[in-house]
Amino acid sequence: MGRTIVLVLWMRRFAEARRGSAAVEFALIAGPFFALMMAILEVGLVFFTSSVMEDSMLQAAREIRTGEFQTGGNGRADFLDTVCESFGNIGDCSKLSVDVRTFDNFTSVTVPDPVVDDEFSDAGFVFEPGGAGDVVLVRVFYRKKLFTPSLGVGLANIADNEVLMSAATAFRSEPFAQDGGE
Repeated sequence: MGRTIVLVLWMRRFAEARRGSAAVEFALIAGPFFALMMAILEVGLVFFTSSVMEDSMLQAAREIRTGEFQTGGNGRADFLDTVCESFGNIGDCSKLSVDVRTFDNFTSVTVPDPVVDDEFSDAGFVFEPGGAGDVVLVRVFYRKKLFTPSLGVGLANIADNEVLMSAATAFRSEPFAQDGGE
C-alpha cells in the first residue's frame, strides 16, 4: 500500500512539473520540422536544376534554329557540349540525354515515351537537326538523384529514387545557306 501512495504522489508531481517541457515539445516537433525543411530544399533544388536545364537547352536549340549548328558539321556530342556549357555548373552532364527529330509539319510531331515501367531509356533517341525550313523538336532529359530517400515517394518519377526532368522546344528552322551554296 505504501508503494501505491508513493507512485500516486510521483505521478501527481510528474503531471504538475513544468521543467523540461520545452525540451519535450522540441523533441516532438523537431523531426517533422527538419523533414519539412529538407523537402523544401529538395523541391527547390529540383526546380532550380530544371530551370537551368531548360535555359541551356533553349540556348543550344537556337543554334539549330539559325542553322549555325548544321553548317558547322556538328553532331550529337557537340550539341551535348553546347548544352553542358551552362548546365555543367549545376548538374552532371553524363546524365543528360538529347533527342532531336525533324518532321514535315507541326501536326505530324510524335515522339516515343522514354519511360517504360519506371525505367528511363534513351535507346530510341535520334539526332536529326534537319535543314532550312524544317520543323524540329529538341528534347533534353536529365536524371537527378534525390538526396532525401523518404521524399522520393512523392517526387521521384523513375526508379532508384531519381526524378526525370525534361525540357522541349519545337520550331521551324530559319532559312539558312546549306552546304555553302544556297
